[in-house]
Amino acid sequence: MKLQSTELHPLVQEYLHELHVLRQLSAHTLKAYRMDLSELQSFAADDAIELLKVTNAHVRRWAGRWHSKGKSSRSIARGLSAWRGWYGWLTEKDARREANAGKLTTHLTANPVDDVKAPKRLKSLPKALSVEQAIALVSQAVQEARERQDLESWRDAAIMELLYSSGLRLSELLGIDVMPSKDRQMESAGWLDWDAAEVTVLGKGGKRRTVPVGAPAMQSLRSWRDIRNTSEHTVASNALFISASGARLSPRTVQARLRALAIRAGLPTHVHPHMMRHSFASHVLQSSQDLRAVQEMLGHASIASTQIYTSLDFQHLAQAYDKAHPRAKAGKA
Repeated sequence: MKLQSTELHPLVQEYLHELHVLRQLSAHTLKAYRMDLSELQSFAADDAIELLKVTNAHVRRWAGRWHSKGKSSRSIARGLSAWRGWYGWLTEKDARREANAGKLTTHLTANPVDDVKAPKRLKSLPKALSVEQAIALVSQAVQEARERQDLESWRDAAIMELLYSSGLRLSELLGIDVMPSKDRQMESAGWLDWDAAEVTVLGKGGKRRTVPVGAPAMQSLRSWRDIRNTSEHTVASNALFISASGARLSPRTVQARLRALAIRAGLPTHVHPHMMRHSFASHVLQSSQDLRAVQEMLGHASIASTQIYTSLDFQHLAQAYDKAHPRAKAGKA
């Protein structure tokens, strides 16, 4: 049967009609099915293959052709699903006809799309700030603290510095105590070693890890500690980061404060705490090329989780953490 380029095969039309009437698919979904099946028909016509005599090899070739033209894995998977559905419908149609002693119309014995899979979807890259944006954000926090000289501003500066300096998760950061504590009631989830410039946190899976803290971050943290210790609410709390009422700071508060700070710093993107962790990982990895070290600092159980940062293209700074990290050098913040 020779069809015009815009004319759908009668069995394709019948299939789409059943999808509309029996399965009551939406107009949008039906449009997608029609487009994918039309492409199948075009591939078959281009290769001079009858649509009802398509084999597994043909389907693989055409899926590869889609991939070579830059079609996304998601779109290829959707297209193959539409093809598989149609050929599956045809084989069932033949089986019913045969059971009823009717005449076969397609002669399909198997679905040619059954074992054809789309290329694996690439993992989306984590969103990270550029080095310049990260420095601008942290510098904005430090500048505001020096200008305002209030509890919230000094606290925010210390939080921004520590997030970017050590790549902590928000939950890890908020679990830090001023000093480690272990008694019958409570054991600290995290703490700072003020002399060694290291932070110990409790990560995923209940695993502890210790991460270095850069000199400017330690400077902001000490300034915050001094301000914090003057608050009338700090006596009853061992939490490092507290609210004005003395309670351990909530994740929502940090998220809101960071978002507002980024706007004031003029950053053209929505900044959230985990973006600071991505920025830390990307900048240090691109500088040091030490994947294992970054894995340990991030607390990743699998190095595969860390490898995604190798796809991010940031400028090279230096060769080791204490030299490479933009906020790790000694001196004024």
